Amino acid sequence: MVSKVRSYATSGIDALEVFVEVDSSRGLPSVVIVGLPDSAVKESKERVRAAIVNSGFPFPLKKVVVNLAPADIRKEGTVYDLPIALGILASSGILKGERLGDYLIAGELGLGGELHPVKGVLPAAILAKELGIKGLIVPEANVEEALLIEGIEIIPVKSLSECVSFLNGEVEIEPAEGSSLPENSSYPVDMADVVGQFHAKRALEIAAAGRHNVFMVGPPGSGKTMLARRLPTIMPPMSLEEIIETSRIYSVAGLTSEVPVVQRPFRAPHSTSSDAAVIGGGNSVKPGEVSLAHNGVLFMDEFPEFKRSVLEALRQPLEDRRVTVSRASGSYTFPADFILVAASNPCPCGFYGFSDGKNYCRCSPVQIKRYRSKLSGPIMDRLDLKVNVPAVKPEEFKNSESEPSERIRERVIKAYEIQQRRFKGLKISFNGQMGRREIKRFCKLELEAEELLNRAVSSLGLSARAYDRILKVARTIADLEASDLISSYHIAEALSYKEV
Repeated sequence: MVSKVRSYATSGIDALEVFVEVDSSRGLPSVVIVGLPDSAVKESKERVRAAIVNSGFPFPLKKVVVNLAPADIRKEGTVYDLPIALGILASSGILKGERLGDYLIAGELGLGGELHPVKGVLPAAILAKELGIKGLIVPEANVEEALLIEGIEIIPVKSLSECVSFLNGEVEIEPAEGSSLPENSSYPVDMADVVGQFHAKRALEIAAAGRHNVFMVGPPGSGKTMLARRLPTIMPPMSLEEIIETSRIYSVAGLTSEVPVVQRPFRAPHSTSSDAAVIGGGNSVKPGEVSLAHNGVLFMDEFPEFKRSVLEALRQPLEDRRVTVSRASGSYTFPADFILVAASNPCPCGFYGFSDGKNYCRCSPVQIKRYRSKLSGPIMDRLDLKVNVPAVKPEEFKNSESEPSERIRERVIKAYEIQQRRFKGLKISFNGQMGRREIKRFCKLELEAEELLNRAVSSLGLSARAYDRILKVARTIADLEASDLISSYHIAEALSYKEV
């Protein structure tokens, strides 16, 4: 007898329908799994056997063949434990098959029949809605992320036996209800915590308003990390669309405890991180830090200490706002639209140009040149705002009052709204994403501003990309003041973030 259970596989951040077909026939007792399974899927037959027996059901003394269709898609992980167990019980006549076609089913089985969470449930919920079926049967731990998708039933189950009873109609399980989004998504940090550093805070405000990338240079302990961690607090709250999109990435990555993602992500990979960890990839392709920072902030401290290959690989996500990982098994595309905040010391010892009377730079010119040469021109050209972050002076601690994140966020939200209206119907949403065509169309300068910019280009020898970068930053500064035209002091402020 052949039974069929609906499940899913993930590709990138999308889910694809997979049918778990089970046939029990005469032959030597064995379980064979076909359909391009990985090691975790092959091992599932031992977990399934123990779970079925320990749940009080007989395991068929027959040849059991499990086919995961379509067979040309690689099946990974522990998603198929529960569907395989249900398929075996259905092919043995223990489980009635009437309800099996109504749900996508996923879950990892423990040896006692209990269910553990799995990856990719949120994309699966989206797939179930697209297919027009009733909904999902998933472990209780995965319910919160699945509830982000309305219009389908989410059936939480604790064990294999409970799932069998539900599908046989012996017990009724009420679909999970209610919004999984917490009402209060406040951050544990605030810009009011930062003493001084007004120039750097202003740069971060501009970055948040126009989605510009930032490069901060300063000595150790000047507050670069502290400032970067507070950038998400001045960005607008995430929309439901952003929450779903970001949560899909975390769901596929297996970070189910952090789903749903209701706060702007802040990711800070270590400078020793590999290419796959930052960009994405690995034997089992997973999203990297650039994708986990989607709709949020990617902070790269000690920027020059990252491997050259990692820094150069940042070009694609910074330009295209997505990253494509190619393997022999296929290509996987992940979203990667983030604000990059890069931080660096000015030299290996950290005090070049920032000597305070007690600490002096001990590096030779050759060491400084070697340290700075790690950052290529193309990468530096993609960093719109460059700002010095000097050490805070003792007298600044006396006046510890600082503007809170909420007040800065109000200005940023107004600038966001201006940009949403400006770019309505276009493929971009923020000033930092403008290309040459959009710059010509939307960056209208006053006469004095145009003259100032032309003088700066001539005297400083600015490249065409630097020229565009200054105009994009000036456009955001003007938006923060709700000004249609870019004035000379907008250009002047934008020029102050040109070099460090």
